[in-house]
Amino acid sequence: MPLLRRELGTGSRGLSAREAARRLAVYGPNEVRRKARTSLWRELVRQLAHPLALLLWAAAALAFVAGIPVLGWAIVAVILVNAAFALLQERQAEQAVETQAKYLPEHALVVRDGRPSTVEARELVPGDLVVLEEGAKVPADARLTEGGIEVDLSMLTGESAPAERVVGPGLIGAPLLQEPNLVFSGTICTGGQAQAIVFATGNHTELGRIAALSQHTRRDSSPLEQQVKKVAWLIAAVAVAMGGVFLVAGVAVGLPLTDTLMFAIGLLVANVPEGLLPTITLALAVGVRVLARQGAVIKRLSAVETLGSTNVICTDKTGTLTQNRMRLQAVWTPEHGREPGPWTGDMVRTSALCTTVTRDEKGELHGDPTEIALVAGAAAHDAPVDLGGRDTGRRALFRFDPRLRLMSVVHADAAYGPRVIVKGAPETVLRTLEGSSESAAAAAAATEALAREGMRVLAVAARTLPDDARVPSHREDAETGLRLLGLVGLYDPPRQEVAAAVRRCHEAGLRVHIVTGDNGATAAAVAREVGIGLPRLHVVAQSESIADHELDELLASADTEVVFARSSPETKLKVADALRAHGQIVAMTGDGVNDAPALHRAHIGVAMGLSGTDVAREASTMVLTDDNFATIVTAIESGRRVYDNVRKFIVYIFAHLTPEVVPFLVFALSAGAVPLPLTVLQILAIDLGTETLPALALGRERAEPGTMSRPPRPSSQGVISRDMLVRSWCYLGTVSAVLVMGAFFYVLWRAGWQPGDPTGAGDPLHHAYITATTATFAGIVTCQVGTAVAARTDHAVLREIGLCTNPLLLAGIAFELAFTAALVYAPPLQSLFGTAALPLDVVALIATFPFLVWGTDELRRWVRRADHRAKP
Repeated sequence: MPLLRRELGTGSRGLSAREAARRLAVYGPNEVRRKARTSLWRELVRQLAHPLALLLWAAAALAFVAGIPVLGWAIVAVILVNAAFALLQERQAEQAVETQAKYLPEHALVVRDGRPSTVEARELVPGDLVVLEEGAKVPADARLTEGGIEVDLSMLTGESAPAERVVGPGLIGAPLLQEPNLVFSGTICTGGQAQAIVFATGNHTELGRIAALSQHTRRDSSPLEQQVKKVAWLIAAVAVAMGGVFLVAGVAVGLPLTDTLMFAIGLLVANVPEGLLPTITLALAVGVRVLARQGAVIKRLSAVETLGSTNVICTDKTGTLTQNRMRLQAVWTPEHGREPGPWTGDMVRTSALCTTVTRDEKGELHGDPTEIALVAGAAAHDAPVDLGGRDTGRRALFRFDPRLRLMSVVHADAAYGPRVIVKGAPETVLRTLEGSSESAAAAAAATEALAREGMRVLAVAARTLPDDARVPSHREDAETGLRLLGLVGLYDPPRQEVAAAVRRCHEAGLRVHIVTGDNGATAAAVAREVGIGLPRLHVVAQSESIADHELDELLASADTEVVFARSSPETKLKVADALRAHGQIVAMTGDGVNDAPALHRAHIGVAMGLSGTDVAREASTMVLTDDNFATIVTAIESGRRVYDNVRKFIVYIFAHLTPEVVPFLVFALSAGAVPLPLTVLQILAIDLGTETLPALALGRERAEPGTMSRPPRPSSQGVISRDMLVRSWCYLGTVSAVLVMGAFFYVLWRAGWQPGDPTGAGDPLHHAYITATTATFAGIVTCQVGTAVAARTDHAVLREIGLCTNPLLLAGIAFELAFTAALVYAPPLQSLFGTAALPLDVVALIATFPFLVWGTDELRRWVRRADHRAKP
């Protein structure tokens, strides 16, 4: 301590005001520096440069070149609306570092110029002498020079029990957080009074170091974001290639430049699923609202889909798997073992006298959870302790010493007279016993047995003092010559619903690892009780010391679930990185500041809403409002349902690209002999008008049977798979394209049209041509109805889920039919979109399209199911 005073230039009078001002200029303010946020304009540019947006920009440019400004501005408006919508939904305010500043108190009590004074916490400097009292937040990292306090370090260590910090030498080789004379910025004093010298401020504190980890840990795109972008580039490449080829071909065969440019515009617009990104965003938003009602608040929309592909959960123990309520589980005495009797209540009551628990006006107990469990346990054994009488009869108190791991009191009452009562770690208490070693050996064996059951074990010993004896003034005089009264086993019971949730995880192919700051034996016992570790459980007792290659080997085992005990912030981050390196989709729970980097790094960072810190909640992507592990599993099930539904409406949206592209290909391949069967504005009306509501309704589909009975999809498998594209473009799309082109040619041929006949304005066949393009447009819409019904299931038969079980889809279909009728029969819209009223025979023809599209897809799935059953 003298060395620290010399290094920091701190005397008994603290720093002078002038010296503090000089050091503030050198070291800077005592605050966690914030990371610059991403520019709003940069994010907007990123949205406008999305590959699908680039295709539309190209289409708009061609429209202006072709002298069709109305179409060009319409496409630009579509681009801007999509970008603004995506920006508003996806913008994630990175507030973890800002929230960490809230842990710093606004003011601190310091000794400067020999006088106590209150200064702003941000003005503290290394060398300041701070005064710490019960209820105060520690303003900076400091070393105690006087007195002793209890500190709640749970935000840094994850341990719920307060730690005592006293003046004294440090422990050689001990981790910084376990040093018995250090206190850390942002932690809370729960008792005592002390003075301490500040040795680190701002970003140099432990809190600042963790903040830096959060800032430097990057967050990758979700699987859905990556796959959508990949498919978008694929669509862009195909569209540009097709446009280039047919543009050259059109010029070569002598097509007018205007027609050639119109073809290129139509090809680009037809290839872009304009409704895809907003539909995905809105569907995920619906999933967010559903999960919020189930107790899981999602902060990032894409996390809903990521939940569905999660295959590993790394969970805390205390409060998540357990109830976070310590209780007395077992009592052992040397004479009777674990056999209950009157001696049990007497022993527990004696242990409860060696506590500092208080009771408020409402009768609720406050203090260390372990001591609360002892007091409550005494009452449960019909041996209640009057806390007021306990304090009245107390003659001396020697607080818990983290190095000795003991606490003792001198208590006097009518039944026993004055006596010393000691409780603490069994191995320490057993060394203070007097007499035979047989009881010590029996107690050691009992301690090991209780620990294997996952209990926290305390030994209780006592000795009676002569009536005329002086009360010991030093603990070494009190804690000697004791007689062992027995052992108490304390246990934090698991939540009742966790075991069933773990079983659902295993049925769904998910692995569950425990990453905790607690003791390995305790965590392992809880793991076994809730079913974690089937078929094999591996316990890493000191996870800080595990090497990377050992961690990789351990996590590569498919049949092993792991308990990572005594974990640190770096350990959690290391586990998350290792799992990601193995291709796993990771959900990581946490509640403290120390968990923020790992929560930030995991695919799904899960923070506790009740017991968690603001930092953990800001760094996470999901917050549990009930701190319950079972809610995570429910969220994963909902995520799978949302993921399946996203695939369904992607199939639905992509199925219409083929019938929208084929008309332009027919126009180009015929060298203009076949007029354009579809206009660009009609494509926009389909993609942004008739298509959106049914797609959103597919996002509300119920889960298909067996959702949580199948394993998670491999991380290498895309959300948008080859089978989906084949089903969309080759089956549903091709059938739809054949039907709508049949309707187009039916209307033209009925009017006497022959290939090459003029159909322009003023020509005899112009009205028939307008009617034919209207039939193409209406035919695509009716094919959408059949596609929507077909897309509701992937493998199952429609009757298994029911035709009318999604009323939103029925409403969406009704809207798109009414919208189409308005465009076809309302005169103002006819002139805008180039449509004409359809004859009854044409209406009757296209009315069969939904049944043909759905029927052919149902036949395809029946063949696939038959092939699957035929395979051994």
